[in-house]
This record gives sequence, C-alpha cells and structure tokens, in this order.
Amino acid sequence: MSKLLKFDDEARRALEAGVNKLADAVKVTLGPKGRNVVLDKKFGAPTITNDGVSIAKEIELEDAFENMGAQLVKEVATKTNDVAGDGTTTATVLAQAMVGVGMKNVAAGANPMGVKRGIEAAVKAAVDSILAQAKDVDDKSDIASVATISAADASIGEVIAEAIDKVGKDGVVTVEESNTFGTELEFTEGMQFDKGYLSPYFVTDADRQEAVLDDVYILFNQGKISTVQALLPVLEGVMKTGKPLVIIAEDIEGEALATLVVNKIRGTFNSSAVKAPGFGDRRKAMLQDMATLTGGQVISEDVGLKLENATLDLLGTAKRVIITKDTTTIVDGGGSSEDVQGRIAQIKTEIDNTDSDWDREKLQERLAKLAGGVAVIKVGAATEVELKEKKHRIEDAVSATRAAIEEGVVAGGGTALVRARPSVQSVVESLSGDEQTGARLVYEALVAPARHIAMNAGLEGSVMVNAIEAESGTVGLNAATGEMCDLVKAGIIDPAKVTRAALQNAASIAALVLTTECVVADKPEPAAPMGGGGMDPMGGMGGMM
Repeated sequence: MSKLLKFDDEARRALEAGVNKLADAVKVTLGPKGRNVVLDKKFGAPTITNDGVSIAKEIELEDAFENMGAQLVKEVATKTNDVAGDGTTTATVLAQAMVGVGMKNVAAGANPMGVKRGIEAAVKAAVDSILAQAKDVDDKSDIASVATISAADASIGEVIAEAIDKVGKDGVVTVEESNTFGTELEFTEGMQFDKGYLSPYFVTDADRQEAVLDDVYILFNQGKISTVQALLPVLEGVMKTGKPLVIIAEDIEGEALATLVVNKIRGTFNSSAVKAPGFGDRRKAMLQDMATLTGGQVISEDVGLKLENATLDLLGTAKRVIITKDTTTIVDGGGSSEDVQGRIAQIKTEIDNTDSDWDREKLQERLAKLAGGVAVIKVGAATEVELKEKKHRIEDAVSATRAAIEEGVVAGGGTALVRARPSVQSVVESLSGDEQTGARLVYEALVAPARHIAMNAGLEGSVMVNAIEAESGTVGLNAATGEMCDLVKAGIIDPAKVTRAALQNAASIAALVLTTECVVADKPEPAAPMGGGGMDPMGGMGGMM
C-alpha cells in the first residue's frame, strides 16, 4: 500500500488540528458546570457521559494526519486514567495548551529538542510543587469531598466515603448495576489480588474490558496446567451444572488455555483463567487463603491431590468473580465464616511470631485482603442511558478517592497548577534560549484548566485566572458559586496524584508532537466502481421509445 507523507510545519499543523478537535470535544465537560457529551452507538441507545477518556476513545477523524494528533491526545487521557483513574479532561486541556503555545514557538524558529528539554525541567519543578502542596487524607469528610468533586454529586460522595470507611484504605470497592432507583451500599466477604485474565478472549463486557462471571465455580491448582487431559474431569463436572468456571493456577498454557478460549468463543462453556499471585511459599499461602474464602481446596501434590482426580466438592464457589487485565476480585465466597475466622487467626499468629519486617508486611497484606471484605455500590436509575452515565461517574469517583488516599489532596479547580507557576518561573529564569522557551510554555499552559473551568461556568476565564493569582495558598475560584474562597475548607479538592499524572502525561505527548518532523499515513484506497454488468443506463430498455 502506498503512503502519504507530510513534513515540517505542515506535519505539525495537521497533528495540532487533530489535537484541537479531540480536546475541544473533551473540555466542555470540565468543572462543576461542565456539560455532557452524547456518544452514538451502533446498537442501542446513545451513551451520555462527562468522562474525558470515554469521549476520547470514541473519536476517530477522517483525515489520517489529523487523526494521528487525536490518537496522541487519546493516549494522554488513557494513560492518566490508567495511572490515577481520573483527571483525563485536565490532562487533555493541558496537552492542548502546551501544543498550541509550542507550535507558535517552533514556527518562529525555536529548536524543538531544546524546547523539549525545557518542558521536562519545568514539569519536574511543577510536580515537586504539587506534591509539596499536598495534604494527607485522614478523615471521612476529606474522602467524601474528593468523591463529591469527581462525581459532581454530594450523595455519591457520601456513599463512597462510607464504603472506604468500612473496608479500609486497602479494601475493595466495586460498582454494580441495580434494578432499583437510587444508590445503595452493600458489604460482602471478598478478596482482590493483582493478576488479570490470561487471554482477552475471556472478556464478557467489551466496554469495561472485564470478565464478569456470576454464581461461579473456582478451581485452585498449585502447579502449571498445560494439557487438556488433566482438566477434563473438572470441565465435564462443571459443564453438567451449567455454571461458569474460573481457574487460578501457577500458570495455564498450551492446549489447556487454547481449549478454554475456543469453548468461550463458541459459547459452549463460559470460563476464565488467571495466574495465581505471588511466588513460592507466598503463592501457596495466598491460594489457601482464597480456597478458605470460597470453601474450596487447593489441588496440590503436597496434600496428595492430583488434578486428574479432582471432583466438584474440591472446587470453591463465589457469587461473582470480576476479572480485569490487571486484577481479580472474588465477591461473596462460599466458605464458612468459621473457617475464614480461623484462617485470619492463623495469619495474626504468624504476624506476632515473625522477626522479618518484609514478612510482616506481606502477612498484613494477606490479612487485609481476607478480613477487609468488599463494598459493593449498587447503582439504579430510571433509564439505561442514565444508569450507564451514573455508573461511570461513580467508578471515576472511586478511582479519584483511591488516588487521594495514596498521595494526598490539593486545592481543586485548577488552583494547585496555578500555585505551581512560581516554581516554574524560577526554572524559566535559570534557563536560556530554546530551553527557556520550553519552560515558559509550561508556565503559560498551567492556567489552562482553571481558565476552562471558569469559562464552562459562564465566567471570563482570563479575569478569573488573574483573580486566583492575586490570592495565595488554597484560595481559589469556586466555579459552582462564582466566588473566591478557601477551596480546601470548602471541600473543593483534587487528588495530588491525578493532578501530577495529568501534567506529566500531557507534557510527554506535547513534547513528542513538537519534535515531530514527518508524519506518514496510508493512502486511502480509491472507492471501487459500481458494478454495472454491461446494462443500459435505462435498466436494459434503452431500445424502446
């Protein structure tokens, strides 16, 4: 296939056009008075959302060169979402601002590589400033404030704060759809560990990229599984019940994995396979924890059990298992509470007896997973469209809350980025030439989120930015009321991790766009001519008058 090429300024302008189109679609959602975006779906009702990454993922531009720019900014949103779980719109707005200012400088003759070095130095100073501003989250009201800001709903904020208060900072919070109206909170026995599905073909929810299996059998195997022959007795037994199966083992590979995948694709048998977490003795212990929680038994030659002889009564059960590419969550396992409490007591004894800090830390992690349980937020709404939008907001708010617990909180509304400007100004003054230009570019871009939050609230963006700069500390604009106030006291706070990740990812992509000198795209195939079959234009009746 032949290729199309663009060079120099023409290439960068095409990328910038794509960046702007995607960013303009995303930034209308920023702030408490941000609007929603409606996304068309090929099947069913359209989706209504104010989640930056969901909007970005839907955008594909007709022009191949512009589309490259859009895809680069999409990467900013996706990466920020992966790292911090929120802040995707902020990241997109920052990237657009940096690319816009940077393009003017490069067009005026600045060397892109020098500009890139300046951007990196300025971003490091800004990140240090953001982390210095951060305040630890140590009470329920702070958690509720973060969740409220992310979800734009105080009642949701309270529910999330209650959930995290009950399961602890390391506990698991999941979000499910419900048939009722309103938002409810339930607590169940459960556990989450950091291993995901072994094949994306196991996914049952394509939008969320999750495998969700209800009323499920779970097989725990200490060794590797590579042949179907070893699995057959278990597979046949489970298939007769009509229930799905999750296999958690040291590894599942070769024809064993291929058989599970093929049967899942054909719809013959719903299953999923996950690698067991940990290594060596720790893996054995964690498998036993899970087996206790679900009422199963670990298949291991250490206890005289072989996979070929496994029966249904050795399998664990759970009400639901949710598997993503990175994590597996077991909800409401079928184990008896006496067995679970006995296992918890055993781990506590091991903690008391160990001399190793590392062992103690790992044992405490296991204890938290086993004892913490799972909080399930059940979301209901009048229509399916509203339900999906509300569920999305709650998932974002849970992620934002986790980020706040990790790295603390800063003043919201883009104020923390504005407060980082003096640190960046010091870097600007310490540099010269093109590097100084790059650092100044970051200095100018830091006000973009605050400006757009004000503009979406119907205020004059530049005037409000000047008003924020005239104040100090955590005083900034409450866009919901249009007044200046102490944002931390008012509960308008953002997770420092979200703000930091948004800035770092935006700067990374902006630097790449500015240093691009050539873009290459596939040349579109010419449309195939309509087949006429040699017929007369009048439908084969041209001889008649």
